[in-house]
Amino acid sequence: MVAANLKRLLVLALLVVTGQGAFAQQEIRIGVIYPLTGAAASTGAELKNALELATDIINNGAKGIPDQPFASGGGLSGLGGAHIKLVFADHQGNPQVGAAEAERLITQEKVVALIGCYNSNVTQTASQMAERYKIPFLNPESSSATLTARGFKWFFRTTPHDDLFVANFFEFLKELKEKKKIDVRQIGLFNENTLWGTETTKLETRFIEQHGYSLAASVTYPAKSTQLTSEVQTLKAGNPQVIMQSSYLGDALLSMKTYKELGLAPDMILANDAGFSDSEFIKTLGKDANYVISREVWSLDLAKNNPLIRQVNDLYLGRYNTNFTGNSARTFTGLIVMADAINRAGSTDPEAIRRALAETNLPGSKLIMPWKGVKFDATGQNQLGAGILVQIIDGSYVTVWPFELATHEVVWPMPKWDQRR
Repeated sequence: MVAANLKRLLVLALLVVTGQGAFAQQEIRIGVIYPLTGAAASTGAELKNALELATDIINNGAKGIPDQPFASGGGLSGLGGAHIKLVFADHQGNPQVGAAEAERLITQEKVVALIGCYNSNVTQTASQMAERYKIPFLNPESSSATLTARGFKWFFRTTPHDDLFVANFFEFLKELKEKKKIDVRQIGLFNENTLWGTETTKLETRFIEQHGYSLAASVTYPAKSTQLTSEVQTLKAGNPQVIMQSSYLGDALLSMKTYKELGLAPDMILANDAGFSDSEFIKTLGKDANYVISREVWSLDLAKNNPLIRQVNDLYLGRYNTNFTGNSARTFTGLIVMADAINRAGSTDPEAIRRALAETNLPGSKLIMPWKGVKFDATGQNQLGAGILVQIIDGSYVTVWPFELATHEVVWPMPKWDQRR
């Protein structure tokens, strides 16, 4: 304790004598774990880009965007202008690799915090490693509800989870009947079989029973499948009006191609984000991607209510020649939240960072997300997040729900495959 106090006094003395932060030349090393190779590599590349843009803003500023945290640049003022240094790791979509990379980043790379991992099953194992080593772990994207039900002390999640997202689907169907006179009765489920997909299946099944819908078919398929013919045939045999689907990019593309080949044309596909919001989804499928509705947390058309969305997206577009997606916007926000906490902690001590994260209270006006803000509850879950639904119209995502936020009228039902132009 005495030694720690002496060290703190020395830091304060340096600040007074030099007029500069003791951390001015120091890099604050943050480990980030994402799928940079494998089936979700294109998604991982988008998330990496978002992180690098956020780092550049924190370290060097973003002129003309006064509401963006750290827009003035100069690094972390709470640590004398120290810069963020990202240390990347590739989990390849493998939970065991993710855990090993988390341990390597902590023990060898000496990172002060971790961010990741997009795939819920990898977030599960990597965050267990962080919990063991008492290192703050911030998750911007994984939506499996159980991740914040483990009693962890060092885990924080900014995105809403699937309890909210699945509830949004059923709120939408209820309002669709009340306001649009569209009545859905038969729902089919088509979800991948990792942690995320299996948990979503359980949630959707429960909501179907609670709200009096009929379960036309429930198909759980092997993640990273190379063919889905038999699974789609089973789904088609149930004759669902609506398919609720949870798939990462490769599976989302394969399933859509298989739907078309086998003539499965429901009134609507309600997608649980992930592969359906990846920019490669529209690029690869072209017009066959149109009309799918996906739950989301971000949409460029919401810039009419929050100019910050357009301003930061323009930076991303100018650098990477593509717009943010809900995935990359969440990841960008995750690093801003982590940097804010480290800055307020004024320290690289993991416990100080953890306490600062727990005390986070960022208003929605400072975010590019259509949320009320970021404020964590006792489980580490952000209490102020929200979901929207977007539909792909003419190759672009437009907000269709909540209806009061909609920028485009929902198109229902989806045209049959042979009726699309």
